[in-house]
Order: sequence, then C-alpha cells, then structure tokens
Amino acid sequence: MFCVIIIITVILFYFFTGNTFANTIQPLSSEKHVVRGENVILSCNYTGDVNNLQWYRQYPGSQPEHLILVTEYSEPDLSLHLEDRPPRFTAEVNQDNKQVDLNISSAVETDSAIYYCALVSFYLLLTYHNSLLEGGAIRFMSFISKLLLY
Repeated sequence: MFCVIIIITVILFYFFTGNTFANTIQPLSSEKHVVRGENVILSCNYTGDVNNLQWYRQYPGSQPEHLILVTEYSEPDLSLHLEDRPPRFTAEVNQDNKQVDLNISSAVETDSAIYYCALVSFYLLLTYHNSLLEGGAIRFMSFISKLLLY
C-alpha cells in the first residue's frame, strides 16, 4: 500500500511539474560590441509557460544585480524594477516569438558588463493526500551577452 502511494505521488509530481522542467531560456547572441551613445537590444528566446522574465547585470568581481522584471502580459512601462535602475533600461516581451528584450538607450561605458536573462516558473509539490504541501519557484538563468563599449 505504501509503495502504491509513493508511485502515485511521483506520477502526480511529474504530471504537475512536467511543463516547468521543460522551460528554457537562451540568448540570441553571446557578445555585442557597441559605440557609446548607441541603443542596444539584448534578446533571449524562451519556451514553456512562465510566471515572469527577468534581467540581471554583472560587473567583473561583483554579484549579479537585478535590473528589471516583466511578465508576458504586462506593458513594458509597467515592469517591476529596482528603484535605482537606470531609466535608460526597459524590457519588452514578444509573446508570439517567445522573446524577451532588454533595451538600453544611449549606452555609456558603465553599461559594459555581463547580462543575464532569467525566467521564473512556479510549481506545486503534492503530498500523497493530494493536498498542497508547498509552492515554490524554479529559476532558469542564461548568460546572455558581454556588452562591450568603445
């Protein structure tokens, strides 16, 4: 009996989380070289159903810093971000192409960094009683691009 309950639990777990584990996010380019003052678009393609998409920036020797969060259904100007996010940074989602872009207007030297795109999907863990045990999030991050300014 106990073995049957475990098997049912495992089947339910994979049934409810199967799509979550199929989610991926991939950069469209690995490096961009731009001239100061140019506008820059960094892009990632993603698959599956996502709760939100995020962008991070990392300077050499530092931890990644969160720049912006956007959902598939939000307007670009409604995206959530840190208070100190440069106003030159915006994000857009193209639902048809499953693509998320980070737009940087009038690039400056301090924009030279490594940028990451990330997606967050929620999942449910079920007990053998089919009741909710806990909810959580799985985050997939992908190195997007070295942005180098000249």
